[in-house]
Amino acid sequence: MAIIIDGRQASRDIRDELRAEALKLKAATGIVPGLAVILVGENPASRIYVGGKEKACQESRLSFPRVQASGRNGRARLLKRIHGLNDDRKIHGILVQLPLPSHIRPDAVIEAIDPQKDVDGFHPYNVGHLFSGNPLHRACTPSGIIALLDRYGLSWKERRR
Repeated sequence: MAIIIDGRQASRDIRDELRAEALKLKAATGIVPGLAVILVGENPASRIYVGGKEKACQESRLSFPRVQASGRNGRARLLKRIHGLNDDRKIHGILVQLPLPSHIRPDAVIEAIDPQKDVDGFHPYNVGHLFSGNPLHRACTPSGIIALLDRYGLSWKERRR
């Protein structure tokens, strides 16, 4: 039996659910969940991808401070911006859009993110927790696939090629 998975509809449903949760949280506590995304340089694919994240956050009523950094700027300036976001209580998650320009080492940038705010789960602290079976954050793509299968009542554990 074939099942058609409608990812677009699932996405709309999830955004509706997130919007309801975000509005409820704001009404109860005044907190608006915030995801800061750092885009370094002018990579066209990255700009499109970040634009999609921005649209999803707007539709879900999440705050979305977009940090655009010039690819010419050095690592020190980028790390300073990350530390500022780490200290900002209105920011609950930080994502650095990869790839970075070749003169900036991604590991140094990822390690600068507070592990509690590392939504990609790339910080070494989070990777260690993932491998120990106790992840703080899970990588977005596999988590999204599992959520989509769960939404359609499909068991991902039993699936084999």
